[in-house]
Amino acid sequence: MHLPAQIAQHLRAVYFGGNWTSVDLTKTLADVTWEQATAQVYSLNTIATLVYHTNYYINAVAKVLQGEPLNAKDQYSFNHPPVRSQTDWENLLDLTWKEAENFAGLIEHLPENKLEEIFVDEKYGNYYRNLHGIIEHIHYHLGQIVLIKKILLQKEDL
Repeated sequence: MHLPAQIAQHLRAVYFGGNWTSVDLTKTLADVTWEQATAQVYSLNTIATLVYHTNYYINAVAKVLQGEPLNAKDQYSFNHPPVRSQTDWENLLDLTWKEAENFAGLIEHLPENKLEEIFVDEKYGNYYRNLHGIIEHIHYHLGQIVLIKKILLQKEDL
């Protein structure tokens, strides 16, 4: 399996399962209600905000892989449409799964030598670094989501 396909598989594993941590987004979020997804825990971001935030960067880099310019600003990466119902929450999740799979497909079809090329600007490093950085970013926020969910479930049991 060539390296881009392995990177795509690694991305799919954090979303859909099969990574060595045995924690993924689909299983973690499968039983989260929209009320839980939007519940404020301390001063942390909500689960819905973290889900949107991780995919904000997936979308930005996917556009680069499709030949478009990089158009992302950290200040906008947490600004998601309101989640006011279970339908809104399920729509956000469905969009997230679709966009993750689309991104994995784009990675999978990259020529291997593209991984060594500069990503947009030298300050960002190469494609390899950025693709793995996105996967690390998702794992980081997945850990936050898991902890927020545990806190919410513990509060519900009280």
